[in-house]
Amino acid sequence: MKTKKSSYENLQGHVKKLKTPLLEVWENQYPDRSYLIHIGTDEFTCICPKTGLPDFAHISIEYEPDKYCIELKSFKEYLTFYRNVGIFHEHVINRILDDFIKVCEPRYAKIIGEFNIRGGITTVVTREYQSGGYKKK
Repeated sequence: MKTKKSSYENLQGHVKKLKTPLLEVWENQYPDRSYLIHIGTDEFTCICPKTGLPDFAHISIEYEPDKYCIELKSFKEYLTFYRNVGIFHEHVINRILDDFIKVCEPRYAKIIGEFNIRGGITTVVTREYQSGGYKKK
């Protein structure tokens, strides 16, 4: 079977090079303890890279901090950045967690992006991380 080239070709080459707002952290006073932090928002939006229409999602992150915890105001500003970015659901979830891991250096993190129905299809993208490498399931 011959594969047809997608009309989405070359729409996402910029994803890893996006200049996003800085995420801030604060020092965890209990790095000797194992505990989970859950953060989330129902206000996430980005743009469909093909149609230019908005995509809405619930984004949630669960993480076990080590030395640092994410500063929530900077995280909100970071998420707001995507409001005008044309990006696939799969790419935005991977990019958010990449940036989160880079600054927060958690022991464990899991992100779930639940995107609203579009054309009768719901998209849910999940990614997990454990320090020392990516968690495989």
